[in-house]
Amino acid sequence: MKSILPSHTSVFQFFFKLEPKTRRRHRKKRPTHTKERAAARALVHERLLYFNQFYNFSYQRVFIKNQKTRWGSCSKNGNLNFNYKIVHLPLHLADYIIVHELCHLGEFNHSKNFWALVGRTLSDYARRKKELQLLSQHGFHLRKFRSTINT
Repeated sequence: MKSILPSHTSVFQFFFKLEPKTRRRHRKKRPTHTKERAAARALVHERLLYFNQFYNFSYQRVFIKNQKTRWGSCSKNGNLNFNYKIVHLPLHLADYIIVHELCHLGEFNHSKNFWALVGRTLSDYARRKKELQLLSQHGFHLRKFRSTINT
């Protein structure tokens, strides 16, 4: 006796008209904003070389990421992370972010010693910090940022 059900269908699927599960292939996401990332990487490496001649800190790797809420970060392993959107900032603010993260290699906190390190190369760091905060408050939000470089 022949079954009325197709061979690949269960009774449950037949009566409830459910499609058999298909395998979803997990694709690796392609990096977005490749031109901006390349520009940011060049900027960060150039400025790190310049400022690190005053500090002589050693760092492991530099990553350019698409962080939603941070301009940069420093890991305990000595890796420096920067947001690719740093390339859209005025150079003096990009320098502030780069020096800030570089100084975390010497002081992994925001103590007076840390700010003294930052002040060695950026005597007006407080003004730059405030300017970056104001810029963020008045529309240059990382989450809502739109690219201006053609990709």
